[in-house]
Amino acid sequence: MPLITQAGIGSGLDLEQIIEASVQAENAPKMQSFIQRDERLQVELSSIGAVKSALSQLKDTIEKLADPENFNKRLADISQPASGDIISVSPSSDISPGNFNVEVQQLAQGSRAMSGAGAFADNTSVVSASGGTLSFAAGDKSFDLTLDAGATLSDLRDAINNSDANFGVTANIINTGSEAKLVLTSSETGVGNDLVITNDNAELDAVSTIANGGGAGGMSIAAGDEAKDAKITVDGIEIVNDSNVFKDAVQGMTITAKQVSAAGESADINVSVDRESVTKLVDKLIEDYNNLVGTIAYHTSYDEERQVGLRGDATMRSLSDQLVSVLSSELTDAGPFTSIFDIGLGVDKKGYLEKSSIVRSLNEAMDTNYDDIGKAFAGENGVAKKLDELLGSFVDSGGILKTREQDINNQIDELEDDVLDHQYRMGELETRLRKQYSNLDVLLAQMSSTQQYLGAQLASLPGFTSGKSSS
Repeated sequence: MPLITQAGIGSGLDLEQIIEASVQAENAPKMQSFIQRDERLQVELSSIGAVKSALSQLKDTIEKLADPENFNKRLADISQPASGDIISVSPSSDISPGNFNVEVQQLAQGSRAMSGAGAFADNTSVVSASGGTLSFAAGDKSFDLTLDAGATLSDLRDAINNSDANFGVTANIINTGSEAKLVLTSSETGVGNDLVITNDNAELDAVSTIANGGGAGGMSIAAGDEAKDAKITVDGIEIVNDSNVFKDAVQGMTITAKQVSAAGESADINVSVDRESVTKLVDKLIEDYNNLVGTIAYHTSYDEERQVGLRGDATMRSLSDQLVSVLSSELTDAGPFTSIFDIGLGVDKKGYLEKSSIVRSLNEAMDTNYDDIGKAFAGENGVAKKLDELLGSFVDSGGILKTREQDINNQIDELEDDVLDHQYRMGELETRLRKQYSNLDVLLAQMSSTQQYLGAQLASLPGFTSGKSSS
């Protein structure tokens, strides 16, 4: 008998449907269980991710509140004179608030050297027929420059300006109409830092301030073009500096002189604590803390219309309890503040942080004990440092939520392997059923063939008649 390639062809029975129904009966409940488990894991993973994101955002703000420098910032308000801006200032956290009057008497300048009369006809004039080396120095800075034989005045200018070793000497050529003059300007300011140029070849004396054999060279610094100090007065006290930047002329503040004061004019500086930046930080703390509280509530509270990934989760309960505990912790070394609730913060019935004035407002606390607010948050026993440690235990590498995410991802990977294993088993089941039903199909087909054969043989026997009678 030929091979039967489709179940039921030999017997006429719908064996394909029987096989499919048998496999589906075994497969459907298990696959539904896999799908439900995957959905639960994905929802839980998404919820953990949302809480971790809110925690990280809060931690960023807490890190700023834990930094004492953010409570020590200073603002400097400058009233410039009518003639224009004569100074700029940069206060540090070391300066005490106060008022200062500043006058600029003299700006610092570098020296300016010029070649002598009749030294060069024009910019193509040869500086040295045989070449040589020029050495430039001002204060503690120096560099050397080697010229080729036949170098012109223009070649010298370009070599100075393009030298990588140049500490701040600028070369220019001024054409008077009858001659060319080399002008060298040094950026090194301060009395005693005049530009000095020496050489190793007397042919270069015309572009040096000191001749090769000693004595004056052809370049000279005119009266008034020498390097100078800057001079300012602060509250009538004269201060001299070799540059226009006066660091700690007033302790903790840098004053930069920009132009000389007009007669009788000065600038007034008012230095105050930067209360606005602290207020913004506290507002951001409230915003980020409440975002975390709301995120935890959303992902743990019962909702019949959606899956809740962390409903009844012990980790979330522990986190919420620890947050409240740290916020309520007792402060030390923070002046009159025994907790952050003493500086104008409070917690409502739902656990959200808010500004409150039951004890005192934040502005009142700043008015009376500004420095202690910084200690309340960023002190050794400050709330921000405790919160930062707590949040880090959840979101840092190796933290609770990081580990939780990894565990869920591992479960999802294992579930994918379980699905593949199950699909393999279902394939094996279908193969086994097809083999069993194929044998049945062959058997039934053989029986049908035998029945037909016997019927034909009986019909051919003499005197054999069918069971039907003629009417």
